[in-house]
Amino acid sequence: MKTTRACIVGIVLIPFLASSGCDTIKSRFSRQALPDLGPPVPLTVELDIDPSLAKAKTEYIDNCSRIHAFSIGPTVEDTLIQAAHQTFRSVVIPGSQAAGGKPDVTVRVRMLDPRFKLQTDALYDRAPAELSLDALAEFFDASGAPLGERPLQATRKERLQLELTQQRCDYVVDPLLQDTSTMLATQFMQEARVLLAPATQTPPAGATVPPSDAASKTAAIPAAPATTAPVPPLSFKATLLDENGNLVLEGGERIRVRVDVVNTGTQAAQDMALQLTGPPALIAQFPATTLPTGTLPPGGAKSLEFIATLPQSPPSQQAEFQVAILNGAGQQVSPIQKLVASVQSAAANSDDVDHIPPAAAGFQRPGDYLLSIGLSSYREQEIGARKYATLDAEMVATYFQTLGGLPRNNVRVLRDWSALRPDIEEALLDWLPAKVTPDSVVTVYFAGQAIVTSSGETLLIPYDGSLGSPSRLYPLKDLETALGRLKAKQVLFVFDGTVLKNGSEGRTKIAPPKWAATTGSVLHVISTTGFGKSLEFDSWHHGLFTYYLLRGLRGEADMNRNGEVTIGEVTAYVARKVPAAARSTFKQEQQPQILPTQRVPEKSLDTVLTKPAMIPSTDRP
Repeated sequence: MKTTRACIVGIVLIPFLASSGCDTIKSRFSRQALPDLGPPVPLTVELDIDPSLAKAKTEYIDNCSRIHAFSIGPTVEDTLIQAAHQTFRSVVIPGSQAAGGKPDVTVRVRMLDPRFKLQTDALYDRAPAELSLDALAEFFDASGAPLGERPLQATRKERLQLELTQQRCDYVVDPLLQDTSTMLATQFMQEARVLLAPATQTPPAGATVPPSDAASKTAAIPAAPATTAPVPPLSFKATLLDENGNLVLEGGERIRVRVDVVNTGTQAAQDMALQLTGPPALIAQFPATTLPTGTLPPGGAKSLEFIATLPQSPPSQQAEFQVAILNGAGQQVSPIQKLVASVQSAAANSDDVDHIPPAAAGFQRPGDYLLSIGLSSYREQEIGARKYATLDAEMVATYFQTLGGLPRNNVRVLRDWSALRPDIEEALLDWLPAKVTPDSVVTVYFAGQAIVTSSGETLLIPYDGSLGSPSRLYPLKDLETALGRLKAKQVLFVFDGTVLKNGSEGRTKIAPPKWAATTGSVLHVISTTGFGKSLEFDSWHHGLFTYYLLRGLRGEADMNRNGEVTIGEVTAYVARKVPAAARSTFKQEQQPQILPTQRVPEKSLDTVLTKPAMIPSTDRP
């Protein structure tokens, strides 16, 4: 164990070390996807991994009824060490050559019994599996006095694939273990920052400061003001997020102030609330500026968000938001956390699809469902990003809820890191089949990328996808099978994205993607024909196809002016609008497809998707 830990520290401290003994660990590190939570906390930490974690393992029965040992500890240990290096200024591993000197903080992590459930299933040679990891992180100061302890819990469900061997006995369990370990390590990073960052006067993670003078305007947490109100046992960290991540708040942009709250006391915290203040013109855009935390048990944590869409023409300024905790009497009982950002005006335009008109009164579709998937980034950085795919998926979901009458529980949105292949499979194979009825209309929207192999197979690229590993991609044929098995009145699949060629550098000619069979109950609406990239509309932060899809859904596609937008109307609208806009705005070609083209049933085209209260003019470009 000492040798292994020394090897790990060597990798972190000396990136160019070429040691054959570290190859396995280096390969594990390359597959992790821990988030960037901001600059390191300026502390030296000794990370003490208990043997209960380092040697954690369990057993399962494979497809050939043989017992397999499942070693969990090494992967979890490696991921926690990586998380510590991303969280603290320096990390000391007991027993390694790097150990020495007295650390500021000691963190001991031990594992409770891990739980792994595996159920054989013939569907796609994949078995439903669930891995649960429960750990406890204990924090001590330099004198050994306890600072606090934090429970860490991570549970992940996936369908495991059989190994591609002749016997096909064992399942591929490594991706499930790696993803669950990443969830656990991410929670460790968050808990450590909430507990230790305030004491070091570091800025809130993700505080939005203009890049040119970030060093001089870092928003440190001030000391708590004098007050007679009792100080609650709550620690919190506020983060300001803008939708395109450029650290500038722009007109028409959606922003979020996320606050992660943890009860660090020994008793339940009640009657507390978070308060957001700031420039009046911007604060007025938030539907709520006070959010109750609810009852938080000792060690309990909760994430709350203030969400707003900025006006199109806000005054250009340096804006400062403040977040504080209030008690039941409305008194401020916490230090203020400040979030500073630049605000940039944008030209106002009534065509902005992010301004959603009101829906017709009483229009509800309680039996219909939407799965909206958006991938703007990927775990493998060499896969090109689509800037606005995540925003497209979120806005489509918003439209279906507000104008389409879908209850919130009937809408599932998968974004970036939450759109792993297992997440997509769970939604298609477990969530939808358990909900859908013969009267349901189901829409699956996918904004991202797909790839066509040299054999002609079309594969969707999830967040954890790899261009060199088909097992990490999601075959279109599996999607078609899952959608075809839904006992629904109508199923609609919408794709807006880029279609790549795999192996195009060779002489093999790759046929265009085949999105749909000539027969079938699923109606496909595809943003482009053949290969290539669906265009993105920088002016409105949306894909060009989705921009006109949203305009159609809000009423512009209602050609007969009866106050309802049907599938037939919106598909005809995008087929007419997108090519003209691509040529006039981008000087390029983009032609949507409606498939299958042969004898699309009239009843399916007459299905109502949205019902706006007012129908806008349709004579705009």
